[in-house]
Amino acid sequence: MIAADPRVRHHFTGVDARFNPLPAINAADFLRALRRGAPVYDTPTLRRYVDADLSLLRDTRPDLVIGDFRLSLSVSARVAGIPYATIASACWSPHYRPPRWPLPALTLTRSLPLPVARALFRTARPIAFHRHAAPMNRLRREYGLPVIHGDVRDVYTDADYVLYTDVPELFPAGPLPANQRFVGPALWEPAPSAPWSWPDTAEEHARVYVTLGSSGAAELLPRIIGALRTMPVTALVATAWRAGPLPTAPNVRVAGSLPGIEVAKSASVVVCNGGTLTCYQALSAGVPVVGIPSNLEQFLTCDAVERAGAAVTVRADRFSTAAFRNALDRALNDASMRRNAGEVARWCEGWRLEQTIPAFLRDVDAVPIG
Repeated sequence: MIAADPRVRHHFTGVDARFNPLPAINAADFLRALRRGAPVYDTPTLRRYVDADLSLLRDTRPDLVIGDFRLSLSVSARVAGIPYATIASACWSPHYRPPRWPLPALTLTRSLPLPVARALFRTARPIAFHRHAAPMNRLRREYGLPVIHGDVRDVYTDADYVLYTDVPELFPAGPLPANQRFVGPALWEPAPSAPWSWPDTAEEHARVYVTLGSSGAAELLPRIIGALRTMPVTALVATAWRAGPLPTAPNVRVAGSLPGIEVAKSASVVVCNGGTLTCYQALSAGVPVVGIPSNLEQFLTCDAVERAGAAVTVRADRFSTAAFRNALDRALNDASMRRNAGEVARWCEGWRLEQTIPAFLRDVDAVPIG
């Protein structure tokens, strides 16, 4: 049984499972909150989610609920008395200690010098992380559940079981509690919007796959294409249906969606928003990444891949054609980046969801609930 927002139902075409609609905020509101650095969900929204969750759970009575950033399940699954596993990025694990907290692209970072913005963020981050936990704690009190002592990382990973869709080599979290585990990258790609192929240009030209996904800075696509048209590359650009009219170039082909895993395997470099989905599409194929991150999770992922020597980062809020060209040139021509991406690909080979998820399900009864 699958439950999700009706707007994504088309992604489950051909899946042999009952589909149940659940409400979710729209992408524009989600991205607006991220840009402001505000909590993504307020208490009234979470309360509506809990009501919808409980109605579904009481009707269907599953043995286990697995949620992907459905934060309301922290309450609704417990109220319904059903074990709950959450899928999370390891960068949000309270057990992962990043060497630094990168500055995300916020409204203030576009108007302040970066050194000033970084200093403010270092001071404000702990306060903001606790503030982001407040809506959930207000809801928990309403249902008589204990508050979460900690910050937003504890909210994001509050579940009976936590499944990190990453490889531990990129996000070393040390010994984890018995109810938490890595399960490896979630490699998924949408169906292509049309038959696709690389542009017909010189065979010796490097191939660049570009997608900023559903949460990247899509407004940068015209400038990215403008840079690509002047470089000796051939490029495929997937817009995720978020861009208006884009410039054309003989060496660039644009589509609404592309099969990212398949395209990445034939690319020389992947340009993305730095999120885990596309980063792992590239890295599992041994392909270096140029990340253009906006939100904190994207920056944390880019930082981890950059430390592994397989990525170059260009801030979305400080994007320039020159910086992008330099980053792309390095990713294309620095042989060590391809070697390092190949090493990450070997890490990924040891983690397959088709093996780790069944293993988790077999272990559920033996794993203590945290």
